[in-house]
Amino acid sequence: MMRNQLMVLFLIFFSVSSAQKNDTAKKLKTNEAEKVFKYTNPITRDSLLSMRDYMINKVGEKWYATGTSNPVWTGPNPGVKLLVSDDLIHWKFHSYLIDARKLQEDCPYNGRFWAPEIHFIQNKYWLTVNSGKVTKEDPKGMITHSIWLFSADKITGPYKLVNGPLTNQYNNDATLFEDDNGDTYLYCSGNGLFQAKIDLRTGKLTTPIEKFLDKKQPGYPDWMIGGIEGPFVIKKEGTYFMFFSTWTRGYEVGLLKSKSPMGPWELVSREPIFGTRKKGYRPELAISGGYDNGQFTDTQDPYEETGHNALFEGPDGNLWTSCHYLMDEKRPYPYSQSFHSWEKLPQLGIEPVHYADGKFYINSPTWTEQIVPLKK
Repeated sequence: MMRNQLMVLFLIFFSVSSAQKNDTAKKLKTNEAEKVFKYTNPITRDSLLSMRDYMINKVGEKWYATGTSNPVWTGPNPGVKLLVSDDLIHWKFHSYLIDARKLQEDCPYNGRFWAPEIHFIQNKYWLTVNSGKVTKEDPKGMITHSIWLFSADKITGPYKLVNGPLTNQYNNDATLFEDDNGDTYLYCSGNGLFQAKIDLRTGKLTTPIEKFLDKKQPGYPDWMIGGIEGPFVIKKEGTYFMFFSTWTRGYEVGLLKSKSPMGPWELVSREPIFGTRKKGYRPELAISGGYDNGQFTDTQDPYEETGHNALFEGPDGNLWTSCHYLMDEKRPYPYSQSFHSWEKLPQLGIEPVHYADGKFYINSPTWTEQIVPLKK
């Protein structure tokens, strides 16, 4: 009798234990299935965090972002901001990498701080800043606007000036690229796209700065006519790819490729690989012959600018793109009846980057919730 009772108790315990194990296994399986990253653009919706030309770096378990601070067009801006996030969604101000208020009056780079970028090369962080000297004759510092190079041991600084200006002409939107053999290259804009080799240790160009692509390059499409800027270079499967932006009919991203870091470069696609376009963005270009006299269809997104991109490591360990998303004033943000204050300024936008068949792809700019699976 006792043996039978013990057997019954054992069976009950085994059944409960098995059920608990199965329930735990189901929960684990469910948790695994729920490992996703959810985001809705624009990521930031805050006037204080607003920047143009966002560039993101992942360092450890954090993401850091910099960009062109406001005001952009009306005069000197406050300096180079650094934002930080633990999850790529919630951002906060970290510090000024360059605080314009602390610069000497005769500082040669105290004008507009446009399109700063940070690159980790040779175990150091290299900051490129585009600026010039403010004078009574040139209150915005545009006459001497060029590239300045700084370095630091940590992404948060402090950054020390290495050299500048790197060129003796107007240049902007500088970016750096290190090749597999350690050679480093500088790319920038300035009424076209330019390139040169650079010695980061001294901050000096080792080849002459060379213009390799004009906005009105013969044989190139009309969507480049308004202007080209914001180069960003990456190497994949032995091919060098250069992302660049144009503001002819919105803000669109084009893609070049080459078998050499110094070109010759050619378009990967005759059409932009990413961006927004609206007929009302720059109508004067349609009148003067830009973008095929307006023979294109507006994109359905609520933006008028999604451009000047840079790549970074995303939450899934893959490449993502960042840039500024500026709302279309004629299209209040979806689900809203009015224009919010943050919509008047550019905000951070991000999207996954895909690579297939020897090309990079980016899906159209999004404005609804996106769900991306994470690596298990």
